[in-house]
Amino acid sequence: MNPAVNNLVISLGAMQVARRIPFDDPQVLVYVRIAYVATQVIVLGVYYYVAQQIKKKNDQTVLKYVEPNAMNKDDSKLVTTTVRDYDLAETSKLVRAVYMGVAMMAFMHLYLGYTQPLFIQALMGLKTLYDAKPVAIHLFGKPAEGDLKRPFKAGGMFGAASDPQTDKAAIDEAEKKIGKKDD
Repeated sequence: MNPAVNNLVISLGAMQVARRIPFDDPQVLVYVRIAYVATQVIVLGVYYYVAQQIKKKNDQTVLKYVEPNAMNKDDSKLVTTTVRDYDLAETSKLVRAVYMGVAMMAFMHLYLGYTQPLFIQALMGLKTLYDAKPVAIHLFGKPAEGDLKRPFKAGGMFGAASDPQTDKAAIDEAEKKIGKKDD
């Protein structure tokens, strides 16, 4: 099943369960807060462990791809990196996403007083951890093939238009553009 559909189904299911939780009971609220914080700590701990595994493997295989510009197709950028650096950058993006989620939840819960999102985000944090591609490769030991082939597919709203191009023709064209700019 598509991860976006999966997230939607889990969110809707979690909302139905959250409706039945008595958040007005202070003891229940404390348990939900503890569960949310524990989930976020676990997620950050796993990402830290994955980063350590990436550094330990130190895969210096060169990775070349063309990163498309969503606004201007002609303004694509050639990226040359190593598998180690690429995986560390992807893990760093995942950690930033956790921090942004925690900041948003802190605002929503502490300032606006919403309680249901704590429960839902505790579940979604674990789901996101399970879906993270660096986690699948470096923690679960899955081979970097198919969906896990680097560079990872974006899978966003724009679909294939926002995915990195790895074919030789696209890389050669981007290298020619760089050569022209240097002249």
